[in-house]
Amino acid sequence: MSSTDSLETQVKAAIVRCLKMPIAPEEIADDVPLFGQGLGLDSIDALELVLELQRSFNVAVSDEQMGQRVLRDVRSIVEFINEQRAQQGSSSAQP
Repeated sequence: MSSTDSLETQVKAAIVRCLKMPIAPEEIADDVPLFGQGLGLDSIDALELVLELQRSFNVAVSDEQMGQRVLRDVRSIVEFINEQRAQQGSSSAQP
């Protein structure tokens, strides 16, 4: 994956790859719900997705409440990754 890919594109590719979805990543809108009426993911998919986020983006979804907040749509996942990276950056800058 090239470094010019946006984080949204990387997240969509990770979703399609880890869940073996029969669609192209670009077919997923940034704000389409991942569960229910949107992509129709289930709780098993949520677990797979949490593991994929940890592997691909080095971020951890630590509990179910956080998962419900983070895994709403691509945009919420991207916001979470950016928050985590900002926290990791600021904590590593401390002496």
